[in-house]
Amino acid sequence: MADVVVQELLDQEDTQRGKYLTFALGNEFYGIEIKYVTEIIGVQPITEIPELPEYIRGIINLRGKIIPVMDVRLRFKKPFKEYNDRTCVIVIDIKDISIGLIIDSVSEVLSISDEEIVPPPDIHKGGNKYIKGIGKVGSDVKLILDCDKLLNDDDIENLESIQ
Repeated sequence: MADVVVQELLDQEDTQRGKYLTFALGNEFYGIEIKYVTEIIGVQPITEIPELPEYIRGIINLRGKIIPVMDVRLRFKKPFKEYNDRTCVIVIDIKDISIGLIIDSVSEVLSISDEEIVPPPDIHKGGNKYIKGIGKVGSDVKLILDCDKLLNDDDIENLESIQ
């Protein structure tokens, strides 16, 4: 399944605008702009590093490159879920840092035009800070992540020292 998605990513490299990799966390579906995604892998052995926030699970060795991994469930204050054969790591680049996002399962690559994306509701100050928009896909919705806000300045400083 992940190999098919990776091939789709490679095929669509030139036409990334409006393309989103969708994935599941529990019953919610999220989208991430393809331009951030470098690859999708299965869960690797994770080496924990002390004194990092709980949602930064540690680091993995990906073909000789050290990549920190973030459990997106924990980042969104959802309960931890044991990793299984559907759990994937989406490796993305944010602000010159490669980081792996641990998610429940990869869905598909979708085209969502700007007209089909609405701003998230502003429920209260600071709410929805990770959500850039809500993509309408048929009768479904996909929560579009703002990758730049997944990491705060402290996270970036900590992760830069690891890489």
